[in-house]
Amino acid sequence: MAHGPRYKVPFRRRRESKTDYHARRRMVGSGRPRLVVRKTSTRIIVQIMEALPEGDRCIAVADSRQLSQFGWRAGVKNLPAAYLTGFLAGHRALKSGTNAAIVDIGLIQPIPGSRVFSAVKGAIDAGLSVPCSDKMFPKEKRLKGEHIAGYAKDLSDNQPSAFQRQFGKVSKDRVDLTQVPSMYDSTKKKISTKFTSGRKTQ
Repeated sequence: MAHGPRYKVPFRRRRESKTDYHARRRMVGSGRPRLVVRKTSTRIIVQIMEALPEGDRCIAVADSRQLSQFGWRAGVKNLPAAYLTGFLAGHRALKSGTNAAIVDIGLIQPIPGSRVFSAVKGAIDAGLSVPCSDKMFPKEKRLKGEHIAGYAKDLSDNQPSAFQRQFGKVSKDRVDLTQVPSMYDSTKKKISTKFTSGRKTQ
């Protein structure tokens, strides 16, 4: 660690790699809500946050573990799950009256095609206006999980032991990973239908 008479100790959340204060100042100064995307080792979390003098206020939130309510039975931390989580958060934001936001990925490295931008794409497809280059989004086939289905089928056919090591849990739960693309379509439709029908009845 650097030291000396001119060394300035960073704020606690910066030391813990939780907050980039320079970026946060620019985003808060914009006066617009933030589409906050965070990933852990077990799930994806998408929030629409509003900065207020007394602290941040959560306008809408979606957790990838909530996707099971809409029929999703595959993993909750992959690309399709990230997209669907963003899609769900986007619909919830629109329902609350928020229709625009800016991307906040914190200290996550902005890698094109990553889960973070899969979630952003989901929020945009839900109808939320979010400025972001199309170059950052995964290809449609990856959003739908076709790479997962293909890889699972290849392992199952050619390397059963490797398949059990990697997909043993979902296999035990009787989840057919080759059906991930159709499960994606079904889950997306159920989310869309729920919020569309809700708007029609208002």
